[in-house]
Amino acid sequence: MPEFWRIALSILLMLAFSGALAWYLVVRASAAFALSRRQRYVMAALFASGLLALTLSRSLDFELEALAKLLGTYGSAVTLAVVISSVLMLPIELARFVTRRRKDLEQPARRAFLTQAATGGAIAWGSGAALYGTLFGSRDYTLETVPLVLAKLPRTLDGFTIVQLSDIHIGTFIGERELAAALSLVRDAKPDLIVLTGDLLDHDPAYAPKLARFTRSLTSLARHGVHAIPGNHDYYAGVDATLRALDEGGAEVLLNRHVTIADGFVLGGVDDVRAPMYGGPGPKPAQAFRGADPERARVLLSHNPADFEQSHTFADLVLSGHTHGGQITMFVNPARLILTHGLVRGHYLKDGTQLYVNRGFGTAGPPARIGSPPEVTKLVLSSRA
Repeated sequence: MPEFWRIALSILLMLAFSGALAWYLVVRASAAFALSRRQRYVMAALFASGLLALTLSRSLDFELEALAKLLGTYGSAVTLAVVISSVLMLPIELARFVTRRRKDLEQPARRAFLTQAATGGAIAWGSGAALYGTLFGSRDYTLETVPLVLAKLPRTLDGFTIVQLSDIHIGTFIGERELAAALSLVRDAKPDLIVLTGDLLDHDPAYAPKLARFTRSLTSLARHGVHAIPGNHDYYAGVDATLRALDEGGAEVLLNRHVTIADGFVLGGVDDVRAPMYGGPGPKPAQAFRGADPERARVLLSHNPADFEQSHTFADLVLSGHTHGGQITMFVNPARLILTHGLVRGHYLKDGTQLYVNRGFGTAGPPARIGSPPEVTKLVLSSRA
């Protein structure tokens, strides 16, 4: 299926699902609070406008960035409120089913009070969580320090620091203020090397000059420079624009190839798993490390952790992103349910190869985060535990 139609179908399914949840909330609120017809229409219009605003915010041109940001913020808060409130209503529905025959709940006044309290609480909690995630959660930036042992690393490089930035999604919702926060965290980490593991642009190639300026700012912060790979969103936006911006910013792109860092370890990078859909070569870890010294530690940049099954035999450490750590996580992490490989965020080990999955710095879909704060990772290497 061509990518345009795949994205269009995904949007339609998202709208249909969210619309069904919105209708469900209107029905339940109407029953609990005896809403008038006018009140029901107002509530339905609020939900519908939020869904429409979020969809429009992702389709407006670069020149309408301010409007897109406003619509996206409003749409995200409303849509998330609908989804989270609906999820919180599930135990209420279960309780209604279980207690339907209980005598002490057959009193109309008591049943009405409990229904109102439960429904009102679910909507209030859902709305509050949605507002927090949209207005604050997406900017709750954290610097994660992760010590990693690589047995083949020379002892002279103990303490070598790699800073990983992933899934920045430069675009409507990641602008100068957000990038300044990223630069501040990178500066605080005092990196020896900076790596960018894909999804650097969101979906619009018009933002490529901003990526070039940001990359140029990063190059002065690490003595071994900036190395990067593309992700699936870089292909959506236009991989040529992404790669050109990285080159203009002074980054070295590792597209199925490697370099030697500090005469101590090999750094390789592979293409994204979806690249062949856009004419790209796709990930080729064997090619990436062809000719590399087998006695040196190998670090591989691979955007999507789904490729870890294929790539782990070629490297000692793989650095990935893509998942956003789930991005919206309350009670359960939806990414753990959807992604069959189960590699969502943090540190993993398979057959002696380590994987670190960065939660990402930006957002995809709704510009919000709950329970999965945006991350800059400081990886501190050591030759021994």
